[in-house]
Amino acid sequence: MLLTIDSLQKSYGSLVVTDGVSLSVAEGEALGIIGPNGAGKTTLFALITGAIAPNGGTIALDGQDITRMPPQKRCLSGICRSHQVPHPFEKLTVAENLLVAACFGQDKREAEVVDTIGEILELTGLAPKANRVSGGLPLLDRKRLEMARALATNPRLLLLDEIAGGLTEGECQELVETIRAIHKGGRTIVWIEHIVHALVAVVGRLVVLNFGRVIAEGDPKAVLASPEVREIYLGSPV
Repeated sequence: MLLTIDSLQKSYGSLVVTDGVSLSVAEGEALGIIGPNGAGKTTLFALITGAIAPNGGTIALDGQDITRMPPQKRCLSGICRSHQVPHPFEKLTVAENLLVAACFGQDKREAEVVDTIGEILELTGLAPKANRVSGGLPLLDRKRLEMARALATNPRLLLLDEIAGGLTEGECQELVETIRAIHKGGRTIVWIEHIVHALVAVVGRLVVLNFGRVIAEGDPKAVLASPEVREIYLGSPV
């Protein structure tokens, strides 16, 4: 397994945010994670990337325990994420944003990453806007840039956090096609998303979190047909 999480726990005082989460992700897999607001989804990503430390449990990458590994070393080891709200370097161009991510995320010189940056710009549909200052981009392109910057670190494990949020249906479909292409290229993806139809167009397995616990896991259609899962999303018994 590429990623193995065992009994992961995160609390803030009496508030338990991640409650004994255990899951694994195989190399080349696309895993989706859903759950209501406050279910602990983004906290799980923060734990995987090392932005916050767990109170218990372990995280392993390729069988190596990385539970206490600093975030920068996790990035160099192949874990990178996007964020719900894009935060580009707004005074830099799109290409310069990717250059910073590639050089620092891979510990390489500029000359070593130029070709890779060009490929990512093409893959994410940002090539025509490579020289535009990122602060003036519309939302779809900011979302694309957020994903492209993560890709520029050459991650083995790409974590996408509500990357489709706030987009129109047409924009969402464009982004789905890009994510599908990234996955077909061999990238392992874990994707948190509230737009479920977008998610199931890409992922092969679905995990449901509620109050920090895994309550369902498996084939997306079977999981979404579960009365318990439907009750969580509809707010009343089905």
